Amino acid sequence: MNAHNAVAQSARSDQSAGVPHALAHSTKDNVAVVVVEGFKAGTAALVVVTEDNSSFTVTAEDDIPIGHKLALTDLSEGDTVIKYGQDVGRMIGPAGKGRHVHTHNMKTKRW
Repeated sequence: MNAHNAVAQSARSDQSAGVPHALAHSTKDNVAVVVVEGFKAGTAALVVVTEDNSSFTVTAEDDIPIGHKLALTDLSEGDTVIKYGQDVGRMIGPAGKGRHVHTHNMKTKRW
């Protein structure tokens, strides 16, 4: 098994152990932050909401680097991105549920 496969296997094993793949901070959030290395498309991602410790799964549609965002709902161009229960930006391109959200399809409203 190469290192890439080992990381992917570890991510799959972590879910069965109850270790989250992504964290949302508020029940209002429409994105969550990926918190594992080797997060691959097709992963049934365990998402934990830290505000109330609830959890659910979202199937990843893209490989997403650690620290980047996972769309929890379908997001369209112009939609507001909610993270920490707060407006953190707007979509400049679409991202369906389970897709990668980052600077290629989201911008802050500050500049």
